[in-house]
Amino acid sequence: MSKVDTAWLRMERPTNPMMITGVLMFDDAMSLPQLKKVIQQRFMSYARFRQKPVDGATGAQWVEDAHFDLDWHVRLSGLPGRPGKASEKRALERFVSNLASSPLDPSKPLWQFHLVERYQGGSALVARIHHCYADGIALVQVLLSLTDTSREPSPASRLDKAWLKHEGAKVAQRVGAVERYMKLGGKALEQGMALVQDPSLAALLAKEGGDIAKELVHALALPDDPPSLLRGRLGVSKRVAWAEPLDLEEVKAVGRACDCTVNDVLMAAAAGALRGYMQERGEALDGMTLRATVPVNLRPLEHAKKLGNHFGLVFLELPVGEDNPLRRLERVAGCMHQLKHSRQAIVAYGLLAALGIAPTPVQELALEMFSRKASAVATNVPGPQQPLYMAGCELREMMFWVPQTGSIGLGLSILSYRGKVHFGLIADARLLPDPDAVVRRFGEEFDKLLYLAMMGSWDTRLDAAAAAAMLEGSPA
Repeated sequence: MSKVDTAWLRMERPTNPMMITGVLMFDDAMSLPQLKKVIQQRFMSYARFRQKPVDGATGAQWVEDAHFDLDWHVRLSGLPGRPGKASEKRALERFVSNLASSPLDPSKPLWQFHLVERYQGGSALVARIHHCYADGIALVQVLLSLTDTSREPSPASRLDKAWLKHEGAKVAQRVGAVERYMKLGGKALEQGMALVQDPSLAALLAKEGGDIAKELVHALALPDDPPSLLRGRLGVSKRVAWAEPLDLEEVKAVGRACDCTVNDVLMAAAAGALRGYMQERGEALDGMTLRATVPVNLRPLEHAKKLGNHFGLVFLELPVGEDNPLRRLERVAGCMHQLKHSRQAIVAYGLLAALGIAPTPVQELALEMFSRKASAVATNVPGPQQPLYMAGCELREMMFWVPQTGSIGLGLSILSYRGKVHFGLIADARLLPDPDAVVRRFGEEFDKLLYLAMMGSWDTRLDAAAAAAMLEGSPA
């Protein structure tokens, strides 16, 4: 097992199971035999999913499960309650919440599929896969490899990989060999993460790593995120929720009007949704900025089928203390622009690799130190825009959540599919027991940006000052 995969295996905590959880909702009823056939033919073509991770004194390794039983991994489930779109959605959210809170059995390969036969006139499928098998980009690709572009499955209808973007691979190309940054990360960890207080170690890393060392010093020197209701002692229960989807073309239109990316718009809307929720709970937000760790892909995406974890992490600022929606968007876009031109992601990858071989006390210290620097994990995956089918059933919506690490108790997920943008949230039940109160604000915050974009001049870029003037003159 690679050092980075080992690090994710060892991050497992009762308060934060290291699972990537996804839900796929179909317009048609899927039967258990149909699902098992797809899993057997396509999912099990990845030999890794017949193996389980076994950790030992000399490191972790993949071991074939001599007693592999597909029936244990692919299960039939039902939802309680009365029929009805809203009530069934709430029941499915509770069901996914329970699964996201329950660790997988370490004596078996760490994955499961749960088929809900009757859901809103069709069916739903909940997938759970441990992070040590692969990162979110790879596992989303694995799940989509189970689908077809036509109702009748055939080799010609297998989903093409062209929907994947290759922008993330440039991050890895800008830096040299990963082994060097693993070495730098290891040196920091060997000193008990005392880089900031140890000028001699900082000087050594600066001499050996140049710009990379500066990024490492910067990452370790970041102050902890400010105290807020999103931070605190974690429990063992998770809560998930997802919002009504947005129109992707409308999101792109706002991005063009504001000279920023789709991702900038969506993360600004997420920051606004958190702001509204925190205000309602009585949080003092003036000037507050929170951070979210954001995964950045570090390999050509066509290699994702090889599984494993090949991504770094960057710290994105979420200006929840900013009340002007456009100024909030400008700040998110500015931070994202800086991150795209930094080496922060590859530094984080090196530190993760070093964690995989570090002594347990150093692992615990490093994990806690880094998790204190952020209040959330945020992911955005661009999905395919054509309709997809699994076992002849049309895929209507999908959502996924990545695990949180250490003391982080909040995860934001954004995924686009079929011209729609889907937003989901997973949270520790002690910190945020009602995630639906956040996700319902996501659309409202985007509508504010859309309104401002529509009211602005088509000849000039919309700015925050103009937005403030328009908001003051808008009807209540």
